[in-house]
Amino acid sequence: MAVYAIGDLQGCLAPFERLLERVRFDPSSDRLWLVGDLVNRGPHSGACLRLVRDLGESAITVLGNHDLHLLATAAGVRPLRPKDTLKQVLDRPDSAELLDWLAARPLIHHDAELGWTLVHAGVPPAWNLVTAQREAHAVEQVLHDPSERKAFLQQMYGNTPARWSDDLTGIDRLRYTVNALTRMRFIRRDGGLDLEESAPPNEAPSRLTPWFKVAGRLMSGKPIAFGHWSALGYRRGPDWLSLDSGCVWGRNLTMVRLDVPSEGATSDWQQQCT
Repeated sequence: MAVYAIGDLQGCLAPFERLLERVRFDPSSDRLWLVGDLVNRGPHSGACLRLVRDLGESAITVLGNHDLHLLATAAGVRPLRPKDTLKQVLDRPDSAELLDWLAARPLIHHDAELGWTLVHAGVPPAWNLVTAQREAHAVEQVLHDPSERKAFLQQMYGNTPARWSDDLTGIDRLRYTVNALTRMRFIRRDGGLDLEESAPPNEAPSRLTPWFKVAGRLMSGKPIAFGHWSALGYRRGPDWLSLDSGCVWGRNLTMVRLDVPSEGATSDWQQQCT
């Protein structure tokens, strides 16, 4: 069995299908991990959703910020933005079924045997795996319940609280979790999330540190695969793997095999997005 991780699709169906063909992906034996943001900005959001859903248990995807935006738009909480390509999901006869399937996806996935953790943006430095799973589960419970989902989505948006505290309660605690797991890139000197800067690390202000380089972070040494940061691109660190190589911006879609050591072309593939 092979386990592959793939970067943000964002509605880019053709390069996704070509990568699956290149590695001869077999749903009966192989597994595919997706870092979230299946939809938006690209031309085939609905088809990407359907393909991942139809892969069944052979595919695991976590929620990204664009996936949550789709749920919020469908709930009437947020309007469609000029660059959104979500109408092809919202206007389809099977939209309710697709949206319920999407809302049931996790925010974090961990495989104890492989040792890898999958998340859209990252795991905040103040969290260990137990905390990350616990806080993600609290958000997932709300999203999975149709009677609670809309009220939560109405309060989900905002950049505060920026700093983690175990004393956080209610929507503040849930919002911090969503922001950390689906929007985070940099950490401020005071330990708070910076949710505005999206530049590559070498172009960011010195007051900001990429979350995966914060000294003493509690998940240090435990490998994390993530996306979200197209300006960072496809990069490997000692215990992290950045997979968003900007497919929707005309660059590449990246796939990496997780169950074998890194061996260059034998364990990673890139598909030009045209």
